[in-house]
Amino acid sequence: MKKSIFLIISFMTVLLLSAGWFDSDDDGYLLNDPSNNYKLNLNYEKGFIGVLSHKIQFGVNGTYFDYVAEGGQNVLLPFERFTAEVKIGKSNSFTLLYQPLNIVTEEFLERDITVDSILFPAGTPVALTYGFSFYRLSWLYDFLKSDDRELAFGLSFQIRNANIQFASKDGDLLTVNNNIGPVPILKARGSFPLENKLYFGFEADGFYADGKYITGSANDFIGAIYDASVRMGGELRKNLDGYINLRFVGGGAVGTDESYDGQGDGYTKNWLHTVALSIGFVLK
Repeated sequence: MKKSIFLIISFMTVLLLSAGWFDSDDDGYLLNDPSNNYKLNLNYEKGFIGVLSHKIQFGVNGTYFDYVAEGGQNVLLPFERFTAEVKIGKSNSFTLLYQPLNIVTEEFLERDITVDSILFPAGTPVALTYGFSFYRLSWLYDFLKSDDRELAFGLSFQIRNANIQFASKDGDLLTVNNNIGPVPILKARGSFPLENKLYFGFEADGFYADGKYITGSANDFIGAIYDASVRMGGELRKNLDGYINLRFVGGGAVGTDESYDGQGDGYTKNWLHTVALSIGFVLK
C-alpha cells in the first residue's frame, strides 16, 4: 500500500514537470507555503544495485550458501527507494523511508546443500527468493541551522520484512523463512553547497550489537546494519533538485531465535553487502 502511494506521487511529479507547472519565475512553491514553520520534501531514487557478497546459512548443520557464486546474484539488479521528509523549523527533521529489496534468481545447484535440515541434491534446479525490504522512521537534529547547508545527527527505527525461500522447480522441496523485526539505528546526514547551485552530501545509518541483552534476543546474537551514501546534486528548478548517488547497503545477523516456529532449529547466519548507483529527485 505504501509503495503504491509513493509510486503515485512519483508519477504525478513527472506529469507536473511535463505539463510545465514548475515556473522558474514563480515565487511560490508547489508543496509548501514559505510562511509555514514546516516543509514537506518527497525524494525518489532509481538505479541499479550489485551484490558484492552474500552468504547465508539456516540451521546449525546447514550449508553456508554463497548467493553470488552459487545462487545467481552475480548480476546487476534494479534499485529504488522512496522517502518522505517533514522539516520543522531550522533544526528538526522526520523522515519515512521505504526500501524495497526483492531478489529472485534461478540456478542449478553444483553441490548438495542443506537448508533447515532439508537436503537439496546437486543438479537440482532451484528458485531462490531473497526478500529483505524495510521501512525506516528517522529523526535528525541539524546543528548548523542553515538554509543552504546541513550537519545533522539523530536516530532511526527500522522494521525489516524478510521473506527468504529455497524451492526446487519441481515443487518437491521448499524452505521458507519469514521474519519481521525492529532495529534501532544511529543516523547522520550532511549537505554542503558548491559553486553553480551544486552541492555535496552524505547520509549514513548504522547499527552493530553483540549480546543477548543488547539485541533483545533470548540468546547471544550478533546483528549489524549499514546504509551509507555520498551524492552530488544541484537545483534543477526552484522546487526540484536532482542528484547522482553512490550507496553501500548491507549487514547481517548470526544467532539462534528460540521463538522460531518454522522449519529447522532457528539458527541463522546471514551477511549481505551491496553497492548501488542511482539518480534521485527531491520535490520541495
